[in-house]
Amino acid sequence: MRNQILILILLGISFLSHAQVTEIIHKPEKKNAITLGLLQGGGSLVGADLEFLVVDKLGIQVGAGLVGFGAGLNYHFKPSIRSSFLSFQYWNQGIGEGFVQSLAGPNFVYRGKKWFTFQAGLGKTLKKGPAFPTGREMPPVMMMYSIGGYIPF
Repeated sequence: MRNQILILILLGISFLSHAQVTEIIHKPEKKNAITLGLLQGGGSLVGADLEFLVVDKLGIQVGAGLVGFGAGLNYHFKPSIRSSFLSFQYWNQGIGEGFVQSLAGPNFVYRGKKWFTFQAGLGKTLKKGPAFPTGREMPPVMMMYSIGGYIPF
C-alpha cells in the first residue's frame, strides 16, 4: 500500500512539473506614426505628417511638404495608432506668391493594418491667396483628400 501511495505522489509531481506554462508577453503599443504621400502635410503635392497619440484614442498631427503645411486633431476608433480615425484638420496650401488657400474641416482617415492610408473630407476655405484661381466661381467648401503610407514607431 505504501508503494502505491508513493507511486501516486511521484506521478502527481511528474505531471505538475511538466505542466505547460503559458506566459503572454505584450509588446508595448506604438504611440506615434509618420505618414508620407501625395497631398499629405497640409495638402502639399508631396508631404509628410507626424502623429502623436496623447491618450488612447486621441492624437495630434502636424505636417509639411512641398509648398504647404497643416495640423490636425484626431479621434481613433480603437486605442491604436494603426486604427482609422476622424480628424479635424487645417491645411495651408502654398507660401508667399504661391499661396493658394487655407482650409479647415473634418476628414475620415482610413489606415490599413500594415502601411496603406488615405483620407477624404470637406474643408471650408478660410483665406484665398494670390495663386487662387480667378475668373470662375469656386465653391466655399472643397474636397480634402490624400493617399500614402504610414509607419508606426
